[in-house]
Amino acid sequence: MNKKEIFNSILAVVLGLIAGALLMLLIGDSPIVGYSYLFKGGLMNISRIGDTLATATPLILTGLSVGFAFKTGLFNIGTPGQMLFGGFVATSIALTYGSSMPRPVLLVVLVLSGLLAGAAWAFVPGFLKAKFNVNEVVSSIMMNWTCYWIVYYAVPKYFKGTSETESKIIPEVASLKMSWLTEMFDYSYINLGILLAVVAVIIIAFILNKTVLGYELKAVGFNRYAAEYGGMSVNKNIILSMMIAGALSGLAGVTQYLGNASSIQIGVMPSQGFDGIAVSLLGANNPFGILVSAIFFGVLYSGKGFMTANTSIPPEIADTIIAIIIYFAAISAAVPMIANKIKHRKAMLANKKGVGDDGEGILPPQDEIIEENISDENKEEK
Repeated sequence: MNKKEIFNSILAVVLGLIAGALLMLLIGDSPIVGYSYLFKGGLMNISRIGDTLATATPLILTGLSVGFAFKTGLFNIGTPGQMLFGGFVATSIALTYGSSMPRPVLLVVLVLSGLLAGAAWAFVPGFLKAKFNVNEVVSSIMMNWTCYWIVYYAVPKYFKGTSETESKIIPEVASLKMSWLTEMFDYSYINLGILLAVVAVIIIAFILNKTVLGYELKAVGFNRYAAEYGGMSVNKNIILSMMIAGALSGLAGVTQYLGNASSIQIGVMPSQGFDGIAVSLLGANNPFGILVSAIFFGVLYSGKGFMTANTSIPPEIADTIIAIIIYFAAISAAVPMIANKIKHRKAMLANKKGVGDDGEGILPPQDEIIEENISDENKEEK
């Protein structure tokens, strides 16, 4: 993240907190008391910090999923479906083969199955976008609901638990909860998922900033036609980008259903998938920015129950604060994009008129624009 992006994110948070304070005043409560309990609820002791990190874990991964797709010019709104499918496949394997494998082997299989399931679910909108230019938003939403109804049918049919609405409890050997980690954080809900999420942040940052693949993916995001002119396989990169994003969402499903929970419910689309859009937006689509953003959202989500229990402030206030933060973050992200489009349009008009001092057009070739934009972005992130 560059300094401007950091400033915009901090400004969005501050404005959101100010708006929340005004709402608390309007209903006759003290903002100081309200925020005191809100942040205490997420950070008061080591146990609550562990719960906050557990809450933030799937948000980190879905935020990475959305942010990675954004970097390559795609809007992956299919994160809830990819997360649900990854979690469902991993849960199914845990319930079917949980007692027949050593725990280390089983956990590796579950993580890989979630990654592959999410990638496979994202392949469809990626393929449709690459081959037929189908809008990925429409196809991703379609895949969300397809997964929703598959899980709705399959869970009570094959993995019915104590009620019709949830699966059996996964065996303990299939859980991401580790006794040493749980004890370290005073028996909170924290699990191995947070370590997987941090590793994912490092890997995605490396891919985007240090590899040829990352360069090509960002080039396609800047201008797919110029990238194709430069000899890059646009269709392959679009499909690959969606599959990597889907794999991250699938991993989020593993951490949620095998880490934070112990069963999978039907009739519920995981909200963490949609929340990943907000996390990515506040983190400026930067892997490390997304990490910090997700932890901040984790504090708000963990703390709102504590605030409600100790004050008369309704939990909807915390949700409203989050919504306002997203609103301001979206505005701060949209303004420079609109300004750049206007500037580029003016330059194109001037170029058509041939007003360059040397008798040539003003605009440089598209491949030079892409290389300059990507190199500038890499410098800012360093």
